[in-house]
Amino acid sequence: MFTLLGFTDDFEMQIYLFLLFLAIYVFTLVGNLGLVLLVTIDSRLQNPMYYFLSVLSFLDACYSSVVTPKMLVNFLSENKAISFLGCATQMLLFIILGTTESFLLAAMAYDRYVAIYNPLTYSVRMSPRVYVPLITASYVGGILNASVHTAATFSLSFCASNEIRHVFCDIPPLLAISCSDTHMNQLLLFYFVGFIEISSLLIVLVSYGFIFWAILKMRSTQGRRKVFSTCGSHLTGVSIYHGTILFMYMRQSSSYALEHDMIVALFYTVVIPMLNPIIYSLRNKDVKEAMKKLFKRNWFLN
Repeated sequence: MFTLLGFTDDFEMQIYLFLLFLAIYVFTLVGNLGLVLLVTIDSRLQNPMYYFLSVLSFLDACYSSVVTPKMLVNFLSENKAISFLGCATQMLLFIILGTTESFLLAAMAYDRYVAIYNPLTYSVRMSPRVYVPLITASYVGGILNASVHTAATFSLSFCASNEIRHVFCDIPPLLAISCSDTHMNQLLLFYFVGFIEISSLLIVLVSYGFIFWAILKMRSTQGRRKVFSTCGSHLTGVSIYHGTILFMYMRQSSSYALEHDMIVALFYTVVIPMLNPIIYSLRNKDVKEAMKKLFKRNWFLN
């Protein structure tokens, strides 16, 4: 049995935090599941780019749901305990979802490269026989990475303390309270995260290298504007997500400051899933048109 200490013991502050994160969570679910619904029901959004976006939205809704409900309960409860199995399950799920999102963002960059660099062959080169395995491989990579880290972390002994200075079961705070030698765990964390980040970012950079080359050859200003609008949102999402992951995990254990890292961890597990629907919809004409169509239909029915 572990105890999640969270941010503060001040009950008044916990009430404010509860209301803040409840609002963020509701917005996250409505935004992300709303995007999934739009892609499902609107024929204009039924192409590989939006299939990837719907999978990303589903991941973000699940990602936030792994962390936020337990955190909200703890804000209002004196008993902040989480079982050994519950802690392991939470860690397994959020690593699966986080790793899958890293690979999926790389797959989305490749999709944009195919659509912009070779638009005439896009429907062939990004057929279901291509994008379905890409999505599946992203999930498989997430499951493998999560299995390794969860097994390695929960094979340690926690005889010194059961109090986790965090709002959810993340790897660094659990390593901090273990009385076992965590050197191997730290190496696994550094090298696995390093490999995932380098490989996924390399795919993104190479894909966008070809995309920018294609943009330079475009004569149409409107075409360039459309490409920048489509790719700008994806680049924004990639930069925010990978930036926080690199800051969080690609450091020596001696540089961890748990209170500070708790805020960073919440940013990529709670705040980024809320921001992604905004990032990917506000600058996307097709998504905005699909939303208007859905609202008009509901208004007409009422």
